[in-house]
Amino acid sequence: MKKQWQLQEAKNKLSEVIKNAINEGPQIITLRGKETVVLLSISEYRKLSKPKRDIVEFFQDSPLRGIDLDLERSKDIAREVEF
Repeated sequence: MKKQWQLQEAKNKLSEVIKNAINEGPQIITLRGKETVVLLSISEYRKLSKPKRDIVEFFQDSPLRGIDLDLERSKDIAREVEF
């Protein structure tokens, strides 16, 4: 249940800290009263460190890929606007 541990307590109860990280989410370890380290499960770590797709991959995976778009600009003269 605990989410924050003092370093000495975390060392003494390491298996409990690990179990909590797996079952309940990241566990914070403090050193001299300051939050210093976060212990998280490997699945949480992998979610955070998963490489992001670049823009080319994004467009390649688009459901609109292959649709013929008309990208030609109109050659009409712009309308006159009064200021």
